[in-house]
Amino acid sequence: MPGPTLMTAPTTDTGMSHDFYADYAAALRRYLESRREEDLAVGPELGRRALHSEISMLVIIEKHFQLIEERDGQPGFDGAAAMAFLLHTLAPLDVASRGFLDRTKRYEEQLARADDLADRDAFRNAVVNSLQEGFFVSDKGGVITELNEAFTKLTGYPAHGLPYRWPYPWLVDEKAASQQQSRLDQEHQVQYETPIRHRDGRLVWVAANINRVNADPAAGDVYVGTIRDITAERAFAARESAVLRLATAVSVAKSLSEVLEITLDECRLALDVHRVVAAVWPTSGAEPAIQVAGQRAESKWRQLDPVLREIFQQARRQLPLTVQPVEYPDAPGQSSGIVAVLTGSGDVALWLELRVPRRVSAEDRLLVTVLVGHLGLAIQHVRQFEAARETSLTLQHAMLAPTELPTGFAVRYEPAVPPLEIGGDWYDVLRVGDRRIGIIVGDCVGRGLAAAAVMGQLRSSARALLLTGAEPAMLLEELDAVAELIPDAFCTTVFLAVLDTESGEFSYSCAGHLPAVLATPQSAPVLLSDARSTPLAVHRKASRPQSSVMLPPGSTLMLYTDGLVERRDVALDSGIARLSATVADGMNLTVDEVADAALSDMAPPGGYDDDIAIVVYRRPYPRLLIDGVATAEQLSDIRHELAAWMHAAAIPDERIADIVLAVNEACANSIEHGYRGSESGRVRVEGENDGARVHLRVIDNGSWKAAPADPGVRGRGLLLIRAVSDWLEMECTPSGTTVDMNFNLSA
Repeated sequence: MPGPTLMTAPTTDTGMSHDFYADYAAALRRYLESRREEDLAVGPELGRRALHSEISMLVIIEKHFQLIEERDGQPGFDGAAAMAFLLHTLAPLDVASRGFLDRTKRYEEQLARADDLADRDAFRNAVVNSLQEGFFVSDKGGVITELNEAFTKLTGYPAHGLPYRWPYPWLVDEKAASQQQSRLDQEHQVQYETPIRHRDGRLVWVAANINRVNADPAAGDVYVGTIRDITAERAFAARESAVLRLATAVSVAKSLSEVLEITLDECRLALDVHRVVAAVWPTSGAEPAIQVAGQRAESKWRQLDPVLREIFQQARRQLPLTVQPVEYPDAPGQSSGIVAVLTGSGDVALWLELRVPRRVSAEDRLLVTVLVGHLGLAIQHVRQFEAARETSLTLQHAMLAPTELPTGFAVRYEPAVPPLEIGGDWYDVLRVGDRRIGIIVGDCVGRGLAAAAVMGQLRSSARALLLTGAEPAMLLEELDAVAELIPDAFCTTVFLAVLDTESGEFSYSCAGHLPAVLATPQSAPVLLSDARSTPLAVHRKASRPQSSVMLPPGSTLMLYTDGLVERRDVALDSGIARLSATVADGMNLTVDEVADAALSDMAPPGGYDDDIAIVVYRRPYPRLLIDGVATAEQLSDIRHELAAWMHAAAIPDERIADIVLAVNEACANSIEHGYRGSESGRVRVEGENDGARVHLRVIDNGSWKAAPADPGVRGRGLLLIRAVSDWLEMECTPSGTTVDMNFNLSA
């Protein structure tokens, strides 16, 4: 042990006293290092020198404590030994002043006092090490300078590794621990719970209690703390909490995938599970369906690991609601997971795969057994719900419009109470003549099954009234009378219209419903807000009004219910304006794409909280029909007429050039291959444009003639058509050839 820094005597001392202090420091250092009796015997000799030099006892004592001040608190320092050396040095001075007998008595007292102090240190160390709680002492900088055996047992870090500096090697959450430590600057005591990492890698939860002790101002405060193992308490509380949370969550689950996700979330913390797999055997005896937590789609039984397939098969032979740890071949003696049967019939088995293979304790098995009981009830609940859901879907499909819609229409229904998918909003699109189509969008007050029952009665009545061929205003008048006879039909809103598909006339009447949106290629979108009146079964004085508007070719019309645009924190006008912009931006999309875009763009972050019904209609442009003689001279007329038809639909010039080129090549092929060598023949060009796509057909009635073996630079027509079109189909028969081509107009 290196010696303490020598403290020189005051400048007023003589050279003799200076030599004495240096010799005293050297002798004290030798004795503290050796602890030999001959080195201790130097003390009385130094005392006699002090007596001859007339050096005071008080000065010697003062210098002694200056010398050992730096050593106090350092590893290996023995204060009792230093005191013994001082007493040996002072013995001659005490003899001279008080006599030999008195000196002997006081010397024995001082030795006894020094021995008592040493005994006290030994007693303190014994008490500290006997504590069942971990004990430690640190300075203001967080450096741990002392700990007991219980601390080593809890953390795995022994006393011979002292000092331990911040951040400590056992910390798991350094940030949280630092925040707790900083509280000691304002408080004298801090208590908290935290996880620590044992030296062998185990995670241990401890309750820490740290006190700030005021020490010598020069040395700074000292922190004394204890840590207590609460891992078992935390594990028990976590298991109880996991069971409670899982039981609450799965009781309202509506699907097997939702049950599995909840199970994985709870077992991930409580059991260190990283994968949950369920196997469900159908009543038909076919292969089971495999559902993995976090995956919406089912997996294939044959794609499953063969070992896991065997585990599931063996599990079906277990008693119901039992759990069994399973050893994987690659982890002998340790369980890789737990398998359980959730139903009495054994048709649902669950695999809980552990993140790391380990021994499954009795507490783990008890927890899984309790969880399996709740999961078995949840599976029964899910199956009952799925049966009810299937019934509700059948009811909804029976009540809503048929899936086969007239050309140009698209419909959507978004429920407010998923996954029941049934509510009070409805739509209907019904042919009421060769050229007339009835359109209805309605919204009953409320949601769920009660609103659906009212909706079904009103929709059936409205459909029957549409078939009478009456005008929209009269239809609403008659529907009013029906609504008064239906309980809870009060205040239902309806937008009812009749469309003339040939003229484009759209006649409508609105009973308290939101205005329809009309977007045209030539102008900004407008709202059809005329012909408004009160909702159904609400008293009014005037008759129902009616209005009409002409739908230009290529225009898009959208009818909808308020759930699409109404938000608690957004003005209704803002929602309608946003929807109008979406419809206008979809002029070159198909009606199905416009409907999907509206649902996507308008969807709130948490999903729709009200039923939504949507009807979209796109009026097509006039059809194209060119029928002429199949000659080279006729091709120019076909090109000009085709280009004029597309210019009227505001198709971009670049796309017009591609389409004209493709049709010209198809017509040239008819002349070249269909009528080659014939004196006469005809070619027919038919075209349709719904705003999103141009569909063209080139038809001839000639017989296709094969191209020569060496066409030279010719024979590239079909390759060119395929290059510029989005879809091509060619049909050659002895009676003629048809070339079908599609050209998309959307960006």
